Amino acid sequence: MKVLVSDEVHVEYGQIFVEGGGGELDLYNAFTGQEGVGLCGGGTDGTLIVQTGLYIGRVRFTAELHDNPPTLDEAWEEIVEVPFRPVSQETKLQQWNGKASWGLGLEERDYRVRYSASGMDAGRSKNVREDDEPQTDDRYLLQFWPAPLEPARLLKQTGGAAAYWHNFATSPVG
Repeated sequence: MKVLVSDEVHVEYGQIFVEGGGGELDLYNAFTGQEGVGLCGGGTDGTLIVQTGLYIGRVRFTAELHDNPPTLDEAWEEIVEVPFRPVSQETKLQQWNGKASWGLGLEERDYRVRYSASGMDAGRSKNVREDDEPQTDDRYLLQFWPAPLEPARLLKQTGGAAAYWHNFATSPVG
């Protein structure tokens, strides 16, 4: 396993992105074909939109690359899996408006992505975290591994913030 990102990342509008050379990021298209799997939208080639509970501020975020499917850690409160294929060698975790990014070094191949979250409802309740405030309880993990493309799956949902995004993904309307 290789850790690609382990940092506090700044989110705006409760989002951060993985850009892998795809087209324009669009919230509604991101969940196309995911049939009720929210939180991580992979419906646009080469891009992922990742939802967080906190609306604006810094959250604890980790991204990992695995050779094989990682063990499912049931300690996480929210867990989804989606397919992803970068269409560029320049794949990065990207904050809104290009303020900061982290190179992920992913190959142009098919991946499975597991997105896990805990404390989303606490982050949503906090809403905005100023830079001088302590960390919120929400944290996030994005795991990649090579795998054939298969449909998105909802593996675990416990909170209201996640339920909102799963409902949104059932029928995104632009």
